[in-house]
Amino acid sequence: MSKPKLLVIEDDAALCAQYRWSFAGWRVVIANDRAEAEAAATREEPAVALLDLGLPPDAEGVSEGFATLERLRRIAPMLPVIVSSGQDQRENALRAIALGAYDFCPKPADLAVLRTVLDRALRLRELEEENLRLAAAPRPSPVRDIVTGDDGMLKVCRTVERLASVSVPVLLLGDSGTGKEALARALHEMGPRAKKEFVAINCAAIPETLLESELFGHEKGAFTGAVRQVIGRIEAANGGTLFLDEIGDLPPSLQAKLLRFLQDQTFERVGGRSAIRVDVRVVSATNQPLEAQAGEGRFRGDLLYRLNGVTVRIPPLRERGEDVMLLGRWFLARESMSLGRKNRGFDAGAIAAMTTHAWPGNVRELQNRVRRAVLMADGPLVTAEDLELTPPAAAVRHAEGKGVAAGGADEGGLDLRTARLRVERDLLERALGQAKGSISAAARLLGVSRPTLYGLLETHGMATHRHGTETPGEHGPDDAPPHDATLDAV
Repeated sequence: MSKPKLLVIEDDAALCAQYRWSFAGWRVVIANDRAEAEAAATREEPAVALLDLGLPPDAEGVSEGFATLERLRRIAPMLPVIVSSGQDQRENALRAIALGAYDFCPKPADLAVLRTVLDRALRLRELEEENLRLAAAPRPSPVRDIVTGDDGMLKVCRTVERLASVSVPVLLLGDSGTGKEALARALHEMGPRAKKEFVAINCAAIPETLLESELFGHEKGAFTGAVRQVIGRIEAANGGTLFLDEIGDLPPSLQAKLLRFLQDQTFERVGGRSAIRVDVRVVSATNQPLEAQAGEGRFRGDLLYRLNGVTVRIPPLRERGEDVMLLGRWFLARESMSLGRKNRGFDAGAIAAMTTHAWPGNVRELQNRVRRAVLMADGPLVTAEDLELTPPAAAVRHAEGKGVAAGGADEGGLDLRTARLRVERDLLERALGQAKGSISAAARLLGVSRPTLYGLLETHGMATHRHGTETPGEHGPDDAPPHDATLDAV
């Protein structure tokens, strides 16, 4: 196995040589100042960094070291940074941890202790990356191409699984972009008709003058331009499944003809006189209130009864809880791999924007925004700007508000540290509220490990008992908050 990379940011050449000799199990990359550190962190993608606070041009102070720490936290948020200094050790240690350092080691360093700290930091990095990989992976679902952890959507998938084996007509009701066609295909592919054709037609996308011919086909000479016999979608689906998308837009003149077909599975081509019998399962879908339209006379009630042998209602994405971030991370991993990018996740502003956005376009909108963001993102984390979303006003007000959790900027200040902490705290409160106090569930929502979440809660002075308790058996040995929990930005 290749050695993990250790980025050493130190201007003392003798100490750098000692580190190279002492950490033989690592591939040591040396940087002598902030500019070299930023370049190495981007180019080398180290697993851990060791940072001396006394860097030029402030080798006798700590300002340049802390500036380097803040830059590393921005360009490589998952990089554990171990800070080392021989000046004002307690004050610098507290400040370093507050700024997101993994640990603090005083100078002169005990190399045995430092090796232990490095090994622990490497293990934490591996666990965090594994957690993100698992968070981006699709949850088990009975239906292929449906990624969900929401109870309501899982119930829909189980219903589809049960209905697949029977030929009863199914009406799928849901907003645009919720996955109606994917569920219709699942009804076909999981049933006995899977080896036959799945034929889909969008009733809203074809002009009314052509729709009858598309559905039923036509004979040669049936109308001007009909130079040959054409088989329609219904006949093409014989033995398989016919998916009528946007059935609510079917013109009244065709509603009657479709009703006759559904009653006995026979029809005539346009311009034809002989009845054609087929064996077709009909699955229809709409985002319109068909019952209300039937009551107003705009949709035939008898046709509705034929179509909705079983009605399946698909919840919109805004009602599917953690599915927004689950799907977001899944799309991010998939699109990043497809496009050859190295996007590692969403920053705090993006998470805030995603969890508060109404998602009128549902899953389709989320997928399109993430794909565009993967192309547009400059750094390893996707931002709200990359997604073309606006962070919620609450997060902006927090960032502009007075005071800072866990110390930091002056009261009323609007620096990056203030904004990050305020958005971070807002996300923690929202995740804990949505998870009903469950630390494990809140960690999954935020895409972090439980130890990391405990560290964030401690940083913001948010006692876990205020948010409820864990379900018995839900937590394991990693649930105890470690004294060195990293303060990753969410």
